[in-house]
Amino acid sequence: MSKTSVAFICTHNSCRSQIAEALGKKLAGDTFESYSAGTSIKDQINPDAVRLMKQHYGIDMLESGQKPKKITDLPNIDYVVTMGCGVRCPFLPAKKRVDWGLEDPTGQNDEIFMQVIKKIETKILDLKEELLEE
Repeated sequence: MSKTSVAFICTHNSCRSQIAEALGKKLAGDTFESYSAGTSIKDQINPDAVRLMKQHYGIDMLESGQKPKKITDLPNIDYVVTMGCGVRCPFLPAKKRVDWGLEDPTGQNDEIFMQVIKKIETKILDLKEELLEE
């Protein structure tokens, strides 16, 4: 049986969705495949996200090959998670859709940034549990 594919979507695919992809791979890679994408991408992942993920989780998002991607770059997806940025996604066929309603920490201090990262971590672990129960 193949793993569930989960896409984390936000506007620029530079911060929250990238963090979710990285944490999904690290914390739930045995349960689901993690992808991220945006509706209009930036040219790089947020440097604060890269730094804090490396510092607190030992995840080097750049070294692991993560980069901003458009929704059209995604494979077939089972589960779509929007990050809370009011993204009006083009229709992505999926079995389930949910919005996590997270504030964008871009430009904020490390404490606020880490609060958002910790919320994403909790939601990733909750999603893992939910998928294991299905």
